[in-house]
Amino acid sequence: MSKKNSESDSANGVRLDKWLWAARFYKTRGLAKDAIEGGKVDYNGAKGKPSRMVELGALIGLRQGYDDKVVEVLGLNDQRRPATEAQALYQETPESIAARERKAADRKANNGALVSEHRPSKKERRQIHRFKSDVFSGESL
Repeated sequence: MSKKNSESDSANGVRLDKWLWAARFYKTRGLAKDAIEGGKVDYNGAKGKPSRMVELGALIGLRQGYDDKVVEVLGLNDQRRPATEAQALYQETPESIAARERKAADRKANNGALVSEHRPSKKERRQIHRFKSDVFSGESL
C-alpha cells in the first residue's frame, strides 16, 4: 500500500479490524476479525462489523480474556506502530477502568475461597467422583 493511499484511508476512517490491530489489542488482523464476528467487540453500543469505518470519538467495547474494556478513539492509524504510539490512539474510559478493577478484585477474592486447605477425604473424593460422573454422563447423551 502506498503512503498516499494510507493517508487518504486515515482521513476517511479506518476499518475496525485494522484499527484494533494497529492499536495492538490483537496480534493479527485475523484475530481482530474473529473477535468482532464472535461478538466480543461492539462499536458505539451496536454490534461491530470488521469493515465498519472507525471515527474519532467513537466508543469501542471489547472483551479480552476476563476483562471488558470500553475505549474512546483518539486517533486513527491503519499501520501497526510501536506500543507507545499505539496507546496514543485510544483512552480507556474511567468507568471501564473502575469496573475492570472491581471484577479483578472479585475474581481474586473468589479464587482464594475455592482453594481447599486439605486433601479430600475418602468420602469427599467419592462425592467428587459421583458429581463428575453425573455431569459428564448427562452431556454425552
